[in-house]
Amino acid sequence: MNREDIKELYFITPIENVPSILKYGILSHNLSKKLHHRSVAMPEIQDRRHDKKIPGAGNLHDYANLYFDAHNPMLSKRRSQNDEICVLHIDATILDLHGVIISDRNAASGWARFYSAQEGLAALDKDLVFARYWKHSDNQYKEMEYKSVKCSEVLIPNKVESKYILGAYVANQTALAVFNKLNIGLTVEIKNDIFF
Repeated sequence: MNREDIKELYFITPIENVPSILKYGILSHNLSKKLHHRSVAMPEIQDRRHDKKIPGAGNLHDYANLYFDAHNPMLSKRRSQNDEICVLHIDATILDLHGVIISDRNAASGWARFYSAQEGLAALDKDLVFARYWKHSDNQYKEMEYKSVKCSEVLIPNKVESKYILGAYVANQTALAVFNKLNIGLTVEIKNDIFF
C-alpha cells in the first residue's frame, strides 16, 4: 500500500460520544477510562488488548486506534446499532505524526506485526485491507486471516487531536436526526455503503 492510497482514516463510536470527542480528542483506552462514555468495543477483545505490549513501544491500550477501512468486521458486528453509531473520518495527515504505529491486522491478534507508519504502509496488502468482503465459505482459515487484515489499525500515542476530525458518516436518516440533535457543527452525511 502507498501513502496516496489513504484518503482518510476511521473511528467507530456511539453518536452520543461525539461532543466529548470534539472536546478531548479520540482517546486511548487508558485515557478514556477517566471520562464517562459509551463503548462499542467488544469486552473479550479489550481483554486481549489489555496486557499487550507493542514491541519497542508502549502498551496497546495507551494508543488511540483508527481503521483504514470503516467497512470492516467491527462495524459489521455493530449493525444492530446503526441508528445510534457513527464513523468519524480522520485526516490522513495524522500518519505523518511522530510515534504513529501501524498493525498489519487487528492489533489484538496474536499474529499482528507492528511497524512505523512508513514501513507499515509498505507491509499492508491494499487489496485485502480495502476488499469489500472477507468471507471465504470454502476456507475458514483464509476467512479468519482476511477478517483480521480488514481490521488493520493505525495506532496514535495517547490521542487523536480533534483538529484531525473531518466529519462523520451515519447509516440512515434516523442516525442523522440523532446526530443533528447534538447541534455541534460537525459535518455529517449519510454514507450507508460503509455500514451493514
